[in-house]
Amino acid sequence: MEYLTHELGLGHSTISRWIAQAGSMDGMSRRKIRGRRPNDKSPEEKLQLVNEASTLSDDELGGFLRKNGIHSAQLDQWRKDAMAGLGAPSRKQSSKQTPEAKKIRELEREVRRKDKALAETAALLVLKKKVQAIWGDEDDDTTPRSGR
Repeated sequence: MEYLTHELGLGHSTISRWIAQAGSMDGMSRRKIRGRRPNDKSPEEKLQLVNEASTLSDDELGGFLRKNGIHSAQLDQWRKDAMAGLGAPSRKQSSKQTPEAKKIRELEREVRRKDKALAETAALLVLKKKVQAIWGDEDDDTTPRSGR
C-alpha cells in the first residue's frame, strides 16, 4: 500500500477507505472473494466433499483439495467423523438395553464398590502398622495402666 500512496500521491487513509468501500459493495464481500473456511462448511457439504474425494486418484486429489481450500488432514477427520456417525447407535437404540448389558453394568458397579472397600481396608492396615511403629505396642511399659 505504501507504493500506491507514494505513486498516486494519496494519503494512506484515503486508499484504506476506498478499499473498505469496495469491499462493502454488492457482491464484493471478503467472504465471497476468499471463499468459506473449511470449518464453516455444513455437515452435508463436508460429507459431499468426502464422497467426491473418495472417487479421485492421488494425482487428482491435490487439485481437488486446493480447489476447495481444504487440507488432507481435514478431509481425513471428516471421513472419520462420518464413519463414527454411521456406527454410533441412535438414541432409541441406546435406551433399549439387553438383559446381558444390564447385568454387566451391575457386575461392574459391584466390582468398583468392592475395589473401593479393599483399598480402604488396605489403607487402614497400613495406618495401623505406622501407628504401631511410631507409638509401639499396647503392652509396652510406657503406656499407663489402670487398676494396678
